[in-house]
Order: sequence, then C-alpha cells, then structure tokens
Amino acid sequence: MTAEDAEGAARLEIERREAGPVARLVLARPAKRNALTPRMIGALAAHARALAEDDALRAVVISGEGGAFCGGADLATLAALDAESGRAFITALHHAIDAVRRLPVPTIAVLRGPCLGAGMELAAACDVRLAADGLVAGMPEVRVGVPSVIEACLLPRLIGWGAAADLVLTGRTVDGAESLRLGFVQALVHADALEDAVEARLAAVLAAEPAAIRAQKAVLRGWEAEDRPAIAASIEAFARVCGTGAPARAIAALHAGR
Repeated sequence: MTAEDAEGAARLEIERREAGPVARLVLARPAKRNALTPRMIGALAAHARALAEDDALRAVVISGEGGAFCGGADLATLAALDAESGRAFITALHHAIDAVRRLPVPTIAVLRGPCLGAGMELAAACDVRLAADGLVAGMPEVRVGVPSVIEACLLPRLIGWGAAADLVLTGRTVDGAESLRLGFVQALVHADALEDAVEARLAAVLAAEPAAIRAQKAVLRGWEAEDRPAIAASIEAFARVCGTGAPARAIAALHAGR
C-alpha cells in the first residue's frame, strides 16, 4: 500500500479554457470516503494558497473521488488526539478550509454521497454547492467526542440558527432534499446530471468580466468578517475536549457498537 493509498491526497488539476484556467481540487481517499488525514489537509492548504496567487485563474471546483465528497476527519487521527495535538490538528484544518474560503475567484463544491463534519465545513466555505440526489450531509462530531468548530460557524448563516443547532447538537444527517430546502445546496440533480450543473455555473462565471467577479468575491468575504473571533475561540474549545480523552472513548464505543 502506498502512502497515498493510506493517507490520501488532495489532487490539483488545471483545465485550460478559452476564458481562462479553471482549477479542480479533488479529495482522493475513496476507500475511506475521502476522510481527511493530516497529509490531505496539508496538501489542500498548499494547493489553495498557490491558486490564490494565480491572477489568471477564473474558478475552482472542489470534489471527492469516487462516490463521496468527504466523510469528515479521519477517525483514527481523532481518536489519538490530546489537547496539544488536538489544537494543532484543528488549527491546520481551519487554515486549509480558510485558504479555500479566501480564494479570490468563485468556488463550487460538487457533492456526492457523504458530506460530513469537516467535509460539510469545507463545502460551506465554498461559494456554491451543487449536489447529486444521494447526498447525506451532517455534523456528527458530538457522536465521536468533539464539538463542531472552526468553519461550522458558517452554517447558521447558510441554513439558519435553528437548523444549524439541530445538526451540531444531535449529530443527525439530512438528505439532499432537506439540504436543498434548508439552503445548504443551491441545486440537487440526478448523479448523471451533476457535471452538467457544474458546467452551467462555470459558463455563467466565465462569461462575466474577471475583474468584476474578483471584486464581487472580495465583497462577499467582507460580509463574513465577524466570524473570525468565533473560529479562534472554537479552536480552544476543541483542544480542551481532546484533553479529556473524549474522542478516544467515543470512537472506541462507536467501533464496539458496529
């Protein structure tokens, strides 16, 4: 087994189009539903930061390999965290998702199958979310012994305070139809039509003036400035819970119940 098979990857592909390049970031650990390992998190951050420096870039599409977008953070990694390593892990995850959120061009999340925990946060950090009808979205962190933190703070604005509280306090999941009703996704289509939906959004972006699109994206990010203090506080909350051993106990109980 190669390191990429075990630890996964975040693969960057560049499409050269007449209107300018479009980047595709692909989470690649399909055997584990693209659950995020430290290696994947580091690669995602590095790719997003490099893309931010590309003045010709027009859009970024983020997807998962195989039948899942992202099953969340890797459970084996979570189970081993203590306060110090928990703070480092969740800070690195925040930096990776924040690098995606700060991209100066439109970002489109392409959601198939599971979109859970850190995967739902990554999707929330994108500008547009398009889903296939087999979508399962949710924030199950409390079920594995940690709180939902960092970019989970984007969810109340996307789906409302009540719906966000319901998800993070119960760990329940929602299907594609409910995700559409809540406003988490902007389109829900058959799996065979998902790429067509992506292309339709890309065509609209690529038809507009690049300078206007980048200016509009900067305005959008400015509207979210108030989230920064909440994210910093949530990192410390995550570290404190990791210091209690709760993740290891919860994940062991989860495995025992299977």
